Amino acid sequence: MRQKELRLALVCYGGVSLAVYMHGITKEIWHLARASRGFHHPHAVHLDGVAQAYRAFLEEIERKDGFRLRIMPDILTGASAGGINAVFLAQAIHSGHSLEPLTDLWLENADVSELTDPDAEPMWRYAKFWAQPIAEWFLSRPGNAVSATVSPETRAEVRHKVSRFVRGRWFSPPFSGSRFSAMLFEALKKMEAEGDEISLLPPGYPIDLIVTATDFRGHPQTLRLNSPPQVEELEHRLPICFHARVGTDPAQPLADPIELVLAARATASFPGAFPPLGVAEIDQLAASEGHDWASRDHFLRRIMPVHMREGTIDEAALIDGAVLVNAPFGAALAALRGRPAQREVDRRFVYIDPRPDSRGIGANMPAREIGFFGAIFGSLSTIPREQPIRDDLERIAQQSRDAERLKQIIMDLQGDIDRAVEKLFGYTFLLDRPTSKRLAGWRAKAQQAAAERAGYAFGAYALAKFDTILDQLARLTLKAEGEGRTDPAPVAAALRAELVARGLDKLTDAGGGASAAAIAFFRAHDTGFRIRRLQMLARKLSRDWELDPEIPDDALDRARDRLYAIMALYYRADDDVLRNPHFADLAAQVSRKPGTVLDFLATERLLPTTDLAAEELLIDALEDMPKNLKRRMLLTYLGFPFYDVATLPLTRREGLDEYNPARIDRISPDDARSIREGGTIATLRGIEFYNFGAFFSRDYRENDYLWGRLHGAERMLDLVASTVGTPVPEPRLRAAKRAVFLAILEEEELTGRCQRGLIDQIRMEVRERMG
Repeated sequence: MRQKELRLALVCYGGVSLAVYMHGITKEIWHLARASRGFHHPHAVHLDGVAQAYRAFLEEIERKDGFRLRIMPDILTGASAGGINAVFLAQAIHSGHSLEPLTDLWLENADVSELTDPDAEPMWRYAKFWAQPIAEWFLSRPGNAVSATVSPETRAEVRHKVSRFVRGRWFSPPFSGSRFSAMLFEALKKMEAEGDEISLLPPGYPIDLIVTATDFRGHPQTLRLNSPPQVEELEHRLPICFHARVGTDPAQPLADPIELVLAARATASFPGAFPPLGVAEIDQLAASEGHDWASRDHFLRRIMPVHMREGTIDEAALIDGAVLVNAPFGAALAALRGRPAQREVDRRFVYIDPRPDSRGIGANMPAREIGFFGAIFGSLSTIPREQPIRDDLERIAQQSRDAERLKQIIMDLQGDIDRAVEKLFGYTFLLDRPTSKRLAGWRAKAQQAAAERAGYAFGAYALAKFDTILDQLARLTLKAEGEGRTDPAPVAAALRAELVARGLDKLTDAGGGASAAAIAFFRAHDTGFRIRRLQMLARKLSRDWELDPEIPDDALDRARDRLYAIMALYYRADDDVLRNPHFADLAAQVSRKPGTVLDFLATERLLPTTDLAAEELLIDALEDMPKNLKRRMLLTYLGFPFYDVATLPLTRREGLDEYNPARIDRISPDDARSIREGGTIATLRGIEFYNFGAFFSRDYRENDYLWGRLHGAERMLDLVASTVGTPVPEPRLRAAKRAVFLAILEEEELTGRCQRGLIDQIRMEVRERMG
């Protein structure tokens, strides 16, 4: 049975009240991940409803197509309303919490009546009596914004709520930031109470959450130029990042709930609607809830280091992340680092765009109609989202082309390298009985042979290796320093100068191999080489040897598990030094004392000692393998220097990580037409009133939420089907969609959250179109 992982990097756009629609989509991603977890661990959790329908489809793929799939949403990014959904989905996936309470948050609380600040409410009927004729004129004149953008059946409700909005407090944000923060915190606590606390990702697996915010006042950043050498510029982009590994011991939460509230509240601080977020608001929320925010200073230093360093943290004002970065593809791409593949991987970048129609803000109104409200609401809610994402998508496509080229190079090299390694070790006595001492000797022999075979090219390899290590050490140092600097070049230059002063001015010797000083440096600091070697073994297990019928599946699984346990030793070496407070002190002085940083890292990481422990584990794993797998593993391990010499100068990467081609998929109403044609215009109601429509009508929120679930389900099944090597026949896919659609409608009927008439209408359409 071929095992494969469908890994999802999710990018959630902003969209104001279309957040309700996006919640429906993220809920289906959650249900599919739950189904995958239950499929792989059938006795650990109970599944029913739509999750059981997804699981049935996964079982059918295993039975009929020979693929055992695991669905892993592991990178989640978002901006504005999409950022809120990314925050809650990440928490549900990582911690095994329920996403159901978030539905109530959107349906009940995402309304102007609930969000409006009490101080902004008209206190009596004739409040601001002077504004009443203005409001009536604005809302009743021919071609007004409500008449032009709101459906007839809900215009009365929208007019009533807009009238209160207009007659409320002017020139101050009408919505309450503290009330919104409290709602977010309450939803997180309810999610925890209703969850089963079993993560949807495997133990030890990383998860990344990145949402964007905008630092309204900005913070200074240094730019390096030719002349003058450096200048300062205000940076307003503010990514808020969370990273955790599942099931670590002790258990590692994704974040303190109050920090997730800060991220969600900041990214969705829509300009003019909510006041900017200040840290004082979150401090007050923690105090009112009796919540001990023990990690406060550490968290703020991590996300706003300049403000903390300069003592301006209380003055920081955060507004909507979509102002500057509405589609954070770059953050999702950067998060791929450190994700090695344990089995075959299909990586997808999936972005949710609730309104992809190219007609933009003028879709339903002639240009002459755009006036006061049209200009403000339209420009803030729609124009940022309409900006093209071509650059980000081309970067992902380029990485995929690089990955394909690297894979082709390795395949082309394989025959020559196999023959060279066989010639070196094919008749080696006791090759099938490795010990630590023998393995060290064989490794040295292979490395020397690879250097000699490379000839002049070895110099380029040594330089690429040296630069890669310096970059990795510089990034590690900046991370420990915690001052918000992101450019590793100055630190790498300081470390390089120190190494040259110590005699490492030449990387190769007269014979063309590595010099003695270079060998010592590589042994002390080159974690990348060790990790790349283990990752190549894992890739071989997942791609090449998995198809060999003579090697049992359980032997491959055990081998993979052992490899990742060995790899963890090297990852832990970096984690341990980062937790050492002394390293933070040294990192702050790296420009003046780079030698102390190098010596500390060499002493504390002790890579040669880690190598001994790693190879003991490898030898133990080899002894547990069938003979034909054992020999392949050992010869590939010893032959890795040949591959590394050829490929590292091309990739310049610390580790291969999950260096596979990535594909890009969109989820939008225009891409899910199994039930109803017409796309966004035919299905969503929140697009009315400049994408604010759902904030003024519960009926609209119910409609968009339900269609979000249905569209999300359709696209998730499309993604799963496209992961299988041969296309899933259309009748099978159609039957799976029908079963999932009906399961969703039945779930919503039982909960009573949505109107019965809406559910019955869509159920009738499902049966008419899908049999």
